[in-house]
Order: sequence, then C-alpha cells, then structure tokens
Amino acid sequence: MMRAVVRHGRLDPAAELATLTGESKEAGGVVSFVGLAREEDGAVAELILEHHPVLTERSLEEIATAALERFGVNAVSVVHRAGRIMPGEPIVFAGAAARHRREAFLAADYLMDMLKTRAAFWKREDGPAGPRWIEPRDEDHSDAARWRTENGRNIGR
Repeated sequence: MMRAVVRHGRLDPAAELATLTGESKEAGGVVSFVGLAREEDGAVAELILEHHPVLTERSLEEIATAALERFGVNAVSVVHRAGRIMPGEPIVFAGAAARHRREAFLAADYLMDMLKTRAAFWKREDGPAGPRWIEPRDEDHSDAARWRTENGRNIGR
C-alpha cells in the first residue's frame, strides 16, 4: 500500500497512523514521523506552503513509491499539508509499515530526507520581520545524499 496526499487544512497524525496500521496487517512494526511548524522564538507567525496540484502530488508519489520499493516495506504513507500553517501545527506525516522494524525505520528516515529536498513545495515564513522564503539547508542535502551511495556505488533515487 502506498499513500501520498497533499492536505489542505488540519492534519491529524493519530488518524493517519491508525490508517497506516489498519492497512498493514502483515507488518511487524510501524514507524512514523510527524513534522511540526516551528515558532523560531517568535520570529514566525505562520508558515505558508505553496504547491502545484499536479507536480507536488506527483513528487510525493515518487518519493513514497521509491521508499516502498527500495526497502521492501508493506506500506508507506505520506501526508503533507499545503496552505497556511500556524506554529505548533503538524505539517507532515510520514510512516512506513514493515515485517521487521529495521526496514520501517529506514523507509521513514528516507521519506523525510527526500521530502525535505525533493517535494515540490515553496515554503515561506511570515513574521514580525516580514516574509522569508525557505530553501533546504546544506544539512538537508547531505542527509539526502547519503541514500545515493553505499560503498562508493550509486544505490538509487
């Protein structure tokens, strides 16, 4: 099972986890991650995530499918918000269900690294100092790059 959704409005991580778990009867473990909008010590009043309806959903589907195939997990779920997000609100749910825990952990980690660098979103923070566009950090690109090589050879997307 592969699920990739762009969500406008509230994201309920508990409901997303229940859906993933419910559709993963053969799994021995489920790993999930929930990303939250940060306040950054009062510097961020809201986060705006702009997207393209087709390109963004396609990018999420490609990331989720790659995790499903690469790690041989039973199920993968990615639900990412778009629009206005207030500090403390969930932005993203990424989860993987697998027969064994290691694959689930790896798939969830991979999902987040790819979402940070490859998902087609345009992020802007609005706060007292005005708007500021957000790009992936060098650390985000380094995290994503570790999935491309293993012992010097290319191992995938």
